[in-house]
Amino acid sequence: APAEGAAPAEGAAAPAAAGGKGKPSPFASTSLYVGDLDAGVSEATLYDLFNQVGHVVSIRVCRDLITRRSLGYAYINFGSAADAKQAIEKLNYTPVNGRPIRIMYSQRDPSSRKSGLGNIFVKNLDRTVNNKVLHDTFAEFGTVLSAKVAADGSGQSKGYGFVQFDTGDAAQRAIEGLNGRDVAGRPIFVGPFVRKQERSTGSSAFSNVYVKNLSEDTTDEALRAAFEECGPTTSVVVMKDEAGKSRGFGFVNFEEPEHAALAVEKLNGRPDGDQEWFVCRAQKKAEREAQLRAQFEQERKERAEKFAGANLYLKNLSDTVDDEKLRQIFAEFGTITSCRVMRDSAGASRGSGFVAFSSPEEATRAVTEMNGKMIGSKPLYVAIAQRKEDRRERLKAQFQQRPALPPGMQPNLPMGYPGAHGVPGAQMYFPPQMGPPLGAPGPMYPGVIPGMRPGPHQGMPQYFMPMLQAQQRQQQQQGGRQQGGGRKGPPGGAGGPMERGRGMRMPPGPPQMGPGPAEMAAGGPAAAMGGGPPPQEAGGASLAAQLAQASPDQQRMIIGEALYPLVETLEPQAAAKVTGMLLEMDQSEVLHLIEDQSALSAKVSEAMSVLRAAGQAPDADAVADAVANLSVA
Repeated sequence: APAEGAAPAEGAAAPAAAGGKGKPSPFASTSLYVGDLDAGVSEATLYDLFNQVGHVVSIRVCRDLITRRSLGYAYINFGSAADAKQAIEKLNYTPVNGRPIRIMYSQRDPSSRKSGLGNIFVKNLDRTVNNKVLHDTFAEFGTVLSAKVAADGSGQSKGYGFVQFDTGDAAQRAIEGLNGRDVAGRPIFVGPFVRKQERSTGSSAFSNVYVKNLSEDTTDEALRAAFEECGPTTSVVVMKDEAGKSRGFGFVNFEEPEHAALAVEKLNGRPDGDQEWFVCRAQKKAEREAQLRAQFEQERKERAEKFAGANLYLKNLSDTVDDEKLRQIFAEFGTITSCRVMRDSAGASRGSGFVAFSSPEEATRAVTEMNGKMIGSKPLYVAIAQRKEDRRERLKAQFQQRPALPPGMQPNLPMGYPGAHGVPGAQMYFPPQMGPPLGAPGPMYPGVIPGMRPGPHQGMPQYFMPMLQAQQRQQQQQGGRQQGGGRKGPPGGAGGPMERGRGMRMPPGPPQMGPGPAEMAAGGPAAAMGGGPPPQEAGGASLAAQLAQASPDQQRMIIGEALYPLVETLEPQAAAKVTGMLLEMDQSEVLHLIEDQSALSAKVSEAMSVLRAAGQAPDADAVADAVANLSVA
């Protein structure tokens, strides 16, 4: 039903039931509905037109309540029924602003409009058939209340239309008299109108057939002759372009669904020159797309079930690895059914690929032996392939299973980050103006300071300590002066700020001392920790070389120190949480993220989506308040 602005004009009659049971309203024959109006038609335009045939009481063009744009129809009330009747006879289908208007008596009772009584459906109309031609064609069978040809946005006919009679008997006579008759050179189909929700959508009963792969010389008559071998047809059409040339497909409508099904069975695959006919049930575009989507989804599920556990996903591949080399690398583990390196539009390797084995057992053995193995200069990441949706659900489940932390504390939070301030069990906090004591372990990756090693207490959280590179260089220079014979620090490498004893928070339990002079001489702080020399002293040694010399606990620390500043550049407020989530991944995959900025960005975005879905994404205002409340004691 229209909005408020679509109500009939003032003076229009109320439904008959309101005036008395079974009595028609005295105003029913004086109120007219005018449709198919151009958007620029106003009340004044209509008054000038309709006032020529009789006294007009009121006119109202129905408009949108918000935009006030015309809805394309109006209501006109006349002073007498004779004037209203004369307006229909003289002005119906008169062009106004270039568009023929359509006039009918206003029906205020919605039940009579929606009942479908006397309403018929017409299709296979020629493009030259308009509303007036359709009205005149059906007028011989009774009083036509409305005749409309469906049109697209440009005003071109869609080839079908609707005709409504005042009685069901007149509609039935029109169906019997016009169904199959030629109108403008084409046989039309005329049948009862069926509401959309009442139409049969199943494929078991259909009468309209689609045929393609027709030769260019196939005509409507030839196609009709071929299909009428299966039963009588109501309409046959070969679709043509604007030049009148066949487009190679057409439609055939049968009287009975059984004949249509027989035609599909008998004529599908029929030879026509060097092609074969394809005959099937005619479908609407939306219905066909839905069927194709369902078919594709079913095929995808079947493939996923077939290769479940046998399809491997590879990452961190060298640019020199191609499909053949990848097959050679994994050939020893079993029969490979498919193998592919993913490439971009320019043909360059994306560093990832897939290998499918004939059985899950072979794939499992390949994962066990190949994951983390050095291929060229990179550690290879190998895992069972997963759908993106499944991977996202797995990460979300892992995140939700984490135990709740005290307020203000975040997992894998860097030292000095607001959430770690004053938390019991945190290791150390150094104010920015001080930095760590000189005897503390040196950096293991440029730009960050490694966290203090945890004490003997189990369960103590480990944090990272991001620090400015300028402060790092200052501490290195101070340490160099002490080793070079400058001022001597106290035993254990402590000196400078350490002697003042300010700005430190010590964990419960026995404190751990930094390396002594002998350890410093033997290889520096990192050597004393068993992690090898820092990058500055190792002459730019790679991160992989550092990991090879470190224990598993130190490997996680090194990777975290390298990953945190990269994540912080993408998501400063959630860097701690996202880094902690990424560290739960396989080590070789995390190394790949450190080397590949695009892969890191994708993973950070995926982690943020999980955080937002769980309602745990950090609030910028809360983080700013926490930073403002930091105290240096």
